[in-house]
Amino acid sequence: MLEKNLEITVDELRHLVSDRALEGETMLLNMGPQHPSTHGVLRLLLELDGERIITCVPDIGFLHTGIEKSMETKAYEKVLVMTDRMDYLNNLGNNLCYCLAVEKLVDLDVPERAMAIRVLLVELQRIASHLVFLATHGLDTGAMSIFLYCFREREVILDIFEMCSGARMMTSFFRPGGLWRDVPDGFEETVRSFIEYFPKRIKQYEDLLTKNPIYTHRTKGIGAISSEEALKWGLSGPQLRATGLAWDLRKSNPYSGYERYDFDIPVGLNGDTYDRYTVRIGEMRQSLRIVEQVLDTLPGGPVRSDNRKFVPPPRSELSHSMEAVIHHFKLWTDGFPAPKGSVFVAIESARGELGCYLEGDGGPKPYRVHFRTPSFATLQTLPMLCKDHLVADVVAIISSLDPVLGDSDR
Repeated sequence: MLEKNLEITVDELRHLVSDRALEGETMLLNMGPQHPSTHGVLRLLLELDGERIITCVPDIGFLHTGIEKSMETKAYEKVLVMTDRMDYLNNLGNNLCYCLAVEKLVDLDVPERAMAIRVLLVELQRIASHLVFLATHGLDTGAMSIFLYCFREREVILDIFEMCSGARMMTSFFRPGGLWRDVPDGFEETVRSFIEYFPKRIKQYEDLLTKNPIYTHRTKGIGAISSEEALKWGLSGPQLRATGLAWDLRKSNPYSGYERYDFDIPVGLNGDTYDRYTVRIGEMRQSLRIVEQVLDTLPGGPVRSDNRKFVPPPRSELSHSMEAVIHHFKLWTDGFPAPKGSVFVAIESARGELGCYLEGDGGPKPYRVHFRTPSFATLQTLPMLCKDHLVADVVAIISSLDPVLGDSDR
C-alpha cells in the first residue's frame, strides 16, 4: 500500500482550522491514524482549546486498496470473494448486495430456500456486527466486562458460519443464483439453541450499561444530530434511526423475501450516542425475531438456480458427466457474459444503506463496480458531532458511529 503523506501546508491548514490555531492560541492534535479508539486507520486533526474541541477534521484513505478497480478485472463470479474484504464485519451482507446486483443485471432467479437462508444468515451477521460494536463501545467508555461477554456470543455465530462455509469470516457463501451449498445437518438445532439463550445475554448487556450512571453521563447528549441534519449528511442505518426516523430498507424496499417476515424498527429520540446504543440493542432483538420466523417457515428444495448459463452444475454431476465437467471448467475460466446495461441494488447492512452499482458491457467482466457504503457517509459527520465536546467524548462518538475503514477506503 502506498504511504500517505501526513504533511499539510499552511495554505491548506487555513481552510481546515480557525485563525486562532494559526496564531497559536489553540492547539492542533493528531488523533490517529494508529490509535485504538479510532477503530482503524482513521486520522482526526483536532483543534483544541484546552480539552474542548473547536474543529475536528477526519482524514481517511490510509487503508485504500483500489478494490473496486480490482473487481473490474475479474469475472463476475470471481468478484464475490473480494466483497468479503470491504466491511469485514458484514461479510455476508456484502455478498448479498453484490449477488442481488448480478442477479438483477442478468435476470437470474433464486430458489425460495436460498432466499430464506440468505435472510437468516444476514441477520445473524447483523447480530455479530452489533456485538463487535457493543464490545468496543463498552471498552471505549470504560466497561471492560461487556467486551468479553459480547465476544463470547460472537464466537457462537462465527462457529455457525464456519459450519456452513468452512470459514468463520470471509465465507463467500452466497453466490449469484443462490448459495454455495445447502446448510449442513445440525444447522437448525444449533441456530435454535443460540436464539433461545441469546435474549438473556442481551438483558445482561443492558444490566451493565443502560442505567449505569457512568455510562449514561458519558453518552446522553453527546454527539447528537437531528433527523433533518442526518438526512442532509446522508446518514442511514442505526445512526439515522437513532434520530427518531424509522427508515429501514428491509421495510421500505424489501429484498430477498424480507416482506414475509414481521419485525419492528427500533428508533431513538435524540440522535445522540446513547440512542445509537439503544437502537442497536433493539435491532439485535428484532434480528432474533426474523431468524426464528425463517426457521419456522424454511422451505425445502434446491439452494441454487438451475440456469446453466450462469450457474455451474452441481458437484455431484462432475464424477459421471463430461458435459458437466466442461461446463464447470468454462464457467470458472471464461466466466459468463452479462448484457450491456447498469443496475443499482441497496440493502440494509449493520451500518446502514449499502448499495452496489454494477455495469455490464456484454463481456464476462463488469465494466464498472461501485459501492455506496455507509461508513463513508457516517465519517463526514464527525466535525459537526464532535464540535464543542471534550477530547474524551470523541472516543465515545466514534465508537457509537461504528465505522469500518475497509468499508470507507476502497
